[in-house]
Amino acid sequence: MRGVRAFAGHDRGPMAEPGQPRKDLQTLRSLLPYLWAYRGRVVLAVLCLVLGKVAVVGVPILLKHIVDALTVPAALQVAVVPVALVVAYGALRLATSLFTEMREFFFAKVTQSAVRTLALKTFRHLHELSLRFHLERRTGAVTREIDHGMRGIASLVSYTLYSILPTLVEISLVFGYLLTHYEIWFAGIVAISLSLYIAFTLVVTNWRTRYRRQVNELDAKASSNAVDSLLNYETVKYFNNEEFEARRYDATLSQQERAALRVQRSLNFLNGGQQAIIAVGLTGMLWRAALGVHSGAMSIGDLVLVNAFMLQLYVPLNFLGVIYREIRQSLTDMDRMFRLLLQDHEIADRPDAHPLLFPSSGDRSVEVRFAHVEFGYDSRRRILHGVDFTIPPRTTCAVVGATGAGKSTLARLLFRFYDVQGGAVLLNGQDIRELTQHSLRAAIGIVPQDTVLFNESIEYNIAYGRPVATHDQVVAVARAAHIHEFIQSLPDGYRTTVGERGLKLSGGEKQRVAIARTLLKDPALMIFDEATSALDTRTEIAIQDELNAASAQRTTLVIAHRLSTVVAADQILVMDHGRIVESGDHAALLAHGGAYARMWSLQQHEGEPEPGLAAA
Repeated sequence: MRGVRAFAGHDRGPMAEPGQPRKDLQTLRSLLPYLWAYRGRVVLAVLCLVLGKVAVVGVPILLKHIVDALTVPAALQVAVVPVALVVAYGALRLATSLFTEMREFFFAKVTQSAVRTLALKTFRHLHELSLRFHLERRTGAVTREIDHGMRGIASLVSYTLYSILPTLVEISLVFGYLLTHYEIWFAGIVAISLSLYIAFTLVVTNWRTRYRRQVNELDAKASSNAVDSLLNYETVKYFNNEEFEARRYDATLSQQERAALRVQRSLNFLNGGQQAIIAVGLTGMLWRAALGVHSGAMSIGDLVLVNAFMLQLYVPLNFLGVIYREIRQSLTDMDRMFRLLLQDHEIADRPDAHPLLFPSSGDRSVEVRFAHVEFGYDSRRRILHGVDFTIPPRTTCAVVGATGAGKSTLARLLFRFYDVQGGAVLLNGQDIRELTQHSLRAAIGIVPQDTVLFNESIEYNIAYGRPVATHDQVVAVARAAHIHEFIQSLPDGYRTTVGERGLKLSGGEKQRVAIARTLLKDPALMIFDEATSALDTRTEIAIQDELNAASAQRTTLVIAHRLSTVVAADQILVMDHGRIVESGDHAALLAHGGAYARMWSLQQHEGEPEPGLAAA
């Protein structure tokens, strides 16, 4: 058959594990394109930054000239020159504030746009990742990494543009002025003290980083455990395990407490060393300036200038260690988010993928073919063994068997949540690995056994099958699913919020919402995975009529446990340990006297209701 051939699975690209962070430069390179998209604003912001720092450095220089002018007894200089210098001093102060505000005005959109773009890209990427990824990762931890990554971007840009870069520009200007106007000792003291300060900060901060990382990882673990426990509130209550959950949560908090104490102690050591270096440098500068004034080589204004320079540098230097630590933390947080973006899709559209093709524009019928399918969620344990069957267009195929036989795996493979390891799954003769995932999933609707709803209104959850649907269309499918009267009886009607994962509704009510949602989608292929398992017998029989009508002109796959719901299926497949052991219609399988007949007899003796209306 066309399209039946072996396909190699998608190779997973390399991705750093949580314990293997990427280089900081890699993280920065990943961020720069999102900032450079607004290069005009970036250039203007940097220009305002430089002009602002020129004004800042000019303030002490003007102050020196004011002091020197006041020490000269000439009447004209006392009356005019100091006044002009004072006015210029005030103008420079104002210019400093204006350039600072203009810098932030130009760069605010750059930061916010980068955060928005990356957050949206990460959100889309997470939806594109395979089911395997989402089953293996805790949702609370993933969302926390995105949240921290977004804050990390804003913090990194803020600290870099508003603290680190301005400080470097100011240090360069001060160093150049001292080097060109005074003896080399002044520039040397600044260079040595800054070098020692930066070196000490880098060494100690890098040493502290592992403690900070431990705190963050334990914080994420504690948050994830708390979210997981609260989401499973009813299960915790069922088993009376409140204390067990509290002890498990407290064990993580205890580890986090010990790590946080190590962080604080190392912080105290870092701050003490930084203050000692700054104090020695400041003392050296004032000592050399005092010697210069005493010898006559420097004026009182020069002493004021040197002192003002050091006081101006002292404030940013005092916080440089804190800023550096925050930048490192921001880089760590961003790295976690970027590593999510590097996670391989596993299930991805091929470059030449095409939409699902139907026989004609007016014919949306689908033929389903499982051609010698081999599959296992883990390479060490095979689930399906050479499964081979065909569902002709507009017919109903039921799959029955014991729990763990591989029935629900068929639905996951049809949706291409996983790729088969052998054989092929075909729709209308087209291997689904050659199709776009969007067109494939648009053609399939499913009513799952375990229905999970959004914490939104009932109407929102039904309309999720087709978000552009009108209210009347939502009501129509709700009637078909026999849930309209129940919704109308609620105080808020269709606007009633269903709660986290739909927990405000009963199992049967959730399942009827799922049926309505799938009917609204109006797919070409319908899958019912124990679609009425949570309903009482009377409601089940009533809904079977609607399911029969819904699937009359569609290809339908029914995964069932209760055999009475599938007696009218065109073909019934009996699965056992990943293999099809019997196939045929209800009468033929009973006459055969095999596994199906034994299951039927057992369920009848267990009080299974007599066969009523056939399932879809």
